[in-house]
Amino acid sequence: MNFNEGAYIYINKPYRMSSFGALAHIRYVVSKRLHVKRVKMGHAGTLDPLATGVLILCTGKATKQIEQLQLHTKEYTATLQLGATTASFDKEHTVDYTYPTKHITRELILKTLSQFVGDQMQVPPVYSACMVAGDRAYELARKGQEVALAAKPIHIDEIELTAFDPVAMQMSIRVVCGKGTYIRSLARDIGYALGSGAFLTALCRTRVGDVRIEDCLTFDDFPAWLEENVKE
Repeated sequence: MNFNEGAYIYINKPYRMSSFGALAHIRYVVSKRLHVKRVKMGHAGTLDPLATGVLILCTGKATKQIEQLQLHTKEYTATLQLGATTASFDKEHTVDYTYPTKHITRELILKTLSQFVGDQMQVPPVYSACMVAGDRAYELARKGQEVALAAKPIHIDEIELTAFDPVAMQMSIRVVCGKGTYIRSLARDIGYALGSGAFLTALCRTRVGDVRIEDCLTFDDFPAWLEENVKE
């Protein structure tokens, strides 16, 4: 494997690490192994810091494929807490509002989820990397500025309810979707459609195209893999 000519590295991004942070760590390890200052490297699709899962890193000439890779279908598993929201619609922020949940049943959830399959218009989360007049939306939001983001077209192929706990009011779903879909926004919209609120308590990207989480390396596994595949 020649990292300068171009290679693909599949990483299971750790919890509470940004996608760029994961890339920077792997780039440092690879560059050190190759005895070079900096290997060219990019990633094909950002994951939220509180999400885990498939992160495709491209090196050398393979970075030219990043835009194409971002078009690939993605699959996620997510757990939603019903009856409450946070500013970021995940656990980065504490609960800001609570809502009634006594009316929520498994049947209502199944009926509601079916509404989200197909072409949709989705407003990205305020705490996202979307650009607003040259600034990242999350940077403006963290400064206390109001951020208005326009809805964007997305496509959801499948949503499957994999678990529902009526006592804890938590539900787990599997989502297959196209480029640009924010699962935090999906959680927000599902909560609203249920006549309640919702935010993510767990999120994992389990597939990008044909690359599954089972194909990915952890940070602990990466050094041994590098030893086997390095070409200095």
